[in-house]
Amino acid sequence: MELLSLLIFLPLLCGAVAWFAEKKLRGSGNWITLFSLTGLLLLSFYLGSLGDSSLSWSWFARFNIHFALLFDGLALLMVVLTLALAILAVAVSWREIEQHRGFFHFNLLFSVAGIIGVFLAADLFLFFVFWEVMLIPMTALILIWGHEKRRYAAIKFFIFTQASSLLMLVAIIALALEHQTQTGFLSFSLAELQILGFAPKTEYWLMLGFFIAFAVKLPMVPLHSWLPDAHTQAPTAGSVLLAGILLKTGAYGLIRIVLPLFPNATMEFAPIAVTLGVLSIIYGALMAYSQTDFKRLVAYSSISHMGFVLLALFSWQEVALQGAILTIVAHGISSAALFSMAGMIQHRIHSREIGSMGGMWASAPKMATITLIFVMAGIGMPGMANFNGELFTLLGSYQVFPTHTIIAALGIIGSAVYGLHLFQRAFQGPTNIDISDLRMRELVYTSLLVVALFYFGLQPHIILDLSADTLSSLLSIAKEAKP
Repeated sequence: MELLSLLIFLPLLCGAVAWFAEKKLRGSGNWITLFSLTGLLLLSFYLGSLGDSSLSWSWFARFNIHFALLFDGLALLMVVLTLALAILAVAVSWREIEQHRGFFHFNLLFSVAGIIGVFLAADLFLFFVFWEVMLIPMTALILIWGHEKRRYAAIKFFIFTQASSLLMLVAIIALALEHQTQTGFLSFSLAELQILGFAPKTEYWLMLGFFIAFAVKLPMVPLHSWLPDAHTQAPTAGSVLLAGILLKTGAYGLIRIVLPLFPNATMEFAPIAVTLGVLSIIYGALMAYSQTDFKRLVAYSSISHMGFVLLALFSWQEVALQGAILTIVAHGISSAALFSMAGMIQHRIHSREIGSMGGMWASAPKMATITLIFVMAGIGMPGMANFNGELFTLLGSYQVFPTHTIIAALGIIGSAVYGLHLFQRAFQGPTNIDISDLRMRELVYTSLLVVALFYFGLQPHIILDLSADTLSSLLSIAKEAKP
């Protein structure tokens, strides 16, 4: 279906239009980007209403590489999340970006195109291409529009991501060659590669190549150190994209590639992966509590929350897998929401230091109320989306890894401690600074985030229904794999 390719090519085209239009009329880039993303969101809903779809064009025929896309329920879920949070990124940066505004919008839409490509790719070589495409504009967003240490953060982000990407490329090539050995021809098709049988050691090493690449993007301790710097130094729009979407590409890679292609190896590796996931949960919570920088605190909290996804996926239990999907969506919304609030505060007081805040409830009660709701979502308050994800993760994982799960549950306590500590220091206590409250535009999009967190908290079946086929396929693979 040619319409499917528009989800990738239209952002590139609209980004170029926004870039040149901004040169002619200041502010036009905002509107072009906003309308483009809204149109793409409507297109994704339309394609979703048609059911699962795919397309495949011969690309490098000599190597049997295809421009192959797959649009199923899980892909729809991730594409909608991407476009919705990209709209949020435009909204929060409406007045924040002062220099090279047109180029900023081009990079924003360039990044969106790469991310959507990752979620749709059904050919591993194409997946790698889009994985690299994500890297370039995001590095530019940090390097050009970031804060005081943006060069250091951008270079660190690039090195970590590029190194892990090259490792994944080696694994992709090795996997294609293994397909040639077994069948007589090269293939990068996910569907064709899934039917291969591997020697145990071969499967294990191939799995590790992909796992490390996805663990860096997740990120997982000890491969996480790029994240706090990138989040802290990125512009608000960059932080929203990083936390809300880019981290989820790592989890998506595990679901779409690692688990179905290497089930035996992942089950063998599960105790190590789950241990690293629990370590990420506890370490992220402890580090979040010790931060004095608002954005850095939220960055470390992301490491903690994404540890629950790692725990859930390698438990190979239906309820835990459902918890992973719910957590991916919930954390995407709540973390993007907290970074948007951090950006608003920084834009007003020109500081991210929590010590520079204090007592802001008096002058900005609307901002304080909205921030409190976002903090409670991150804590996992019942009725909000994050609660369902973490509850399902713990219930499912306990069946296989009870000790790990009990330790992981302490991370929820930790999130309550650092979340409420952040809110108390920023909005309560003695008044250190007066700030302007939320403007109408800010109130509108933050209120929509609040509605989304409650809606998916009370109606999680919508997310679960979209991902049901993918999870059923994984569970079928698990039954056929060796125990």
